[in-house]
Amino acid sequence: QVQLVESGGGLVQAGGSLRLSCAASGRIFSINSMGWYRHAPGKQRELVAIIPSGGSTVITNSVKGRFTISRDTAKNTVYLQMNSLKPEDTAVYYCYVNVRGGTLNTPYWGQGTQVTVSS
Repeated sequence: QVQLVESGGGLVQAGGSLRLSCAASGRIFSINSMGWYRHAPGKQRELVAIIPSGGSTVITNSVKGRFTISRDTAKNTVYLQMNSLKPEDTAVYYCYVNVRGGTLNTPYWGQGTQVTVSS
């Protein structure tokens, strides 16, 4: 019932920037949190950043100072501004949304967007 549409991925040179966006649509009662995970080849999926509704923003140490997460609650959209990109940031980035529907909380995942950073 909920769709997440991601955009903004691509190929950039080290030191460059990308801005990812993710818009949630469908039958949404409310959103508990929105954020981003990434999965690089040979590595575990990891949390990049997340904004809980009514909670504190969480961001992984490896991107602190370089990435910024923001959210437009009215538009059900979350953004990830990525600056000073490094080759190790190369991964598929997945939007994550936790949707509250009545008493049920359901996670949804975007289709993933490839971010490739060349050295």
